[in-house]
Amino acid sequence: MTWRRHWGRRNTLIAIGVLTTLFLVLTATLFVWPSTNAPRRSDAIVVLGGSGTRIQKGLALARAGYAPYLVVSVDDRAEHSHCPTPPPKVSIICFIPDPLTTQGEARAVTKLALAHNWRQIIVVPGMPQTTRARIRFDRCYHGTLLFDPASPGGVGAWIHSVLYEWRALAKALTLQRGC
Repeated sequence: MTWRRHWGRRNTLIAIGVLTTLFLVLTATLFVWPSTNAPRRSDAIVVLGGSGTRIQKGLALARAGYAPYLVVSVDDRAEHSHCPTPPPKVSIICFIPDPLTTQGEARAVTKLALAHNWRQIIVVPGMPQTTRARIRFDRCYHGTLLFDPASPGGVGAWIHSVLYEWRALAKALTLQRGC
């Protein structure tokens, strides 16, 4: 009887170890080191949730001449989210997505792309948001998408973002499968 209990505990520990390893590998692949693209000349740069490191990265890309338009998603309820002053020779378009989510941003950017005839855009999400943003934009926008994410900041921001992204990705893959 004791050998069965020993093997049962051993198998349980192995299963926990395998599941933990799988969770960590998926977390790293989906949220820490997601698939990204090197920026190249495009029709627009789109900053999701335009604040912090994302807006800084979007402005840097615009200053470097990657696109003539800088498109920024803003939240009129947040004090840190605002429409920035664009660099010279760059037109800025700020919008409030409806709903105020990545899905709402993808929908709004798709409408802007159709109106302006944009065929290729650079999307600047937060690094952990990249996988989900790619899914959301792929469902709505039918041009070329390049993803050049910004780091969310310190360790606390990373942990919070990754935990949020697990829930949000599950929702995007199961409950909200359309554009």
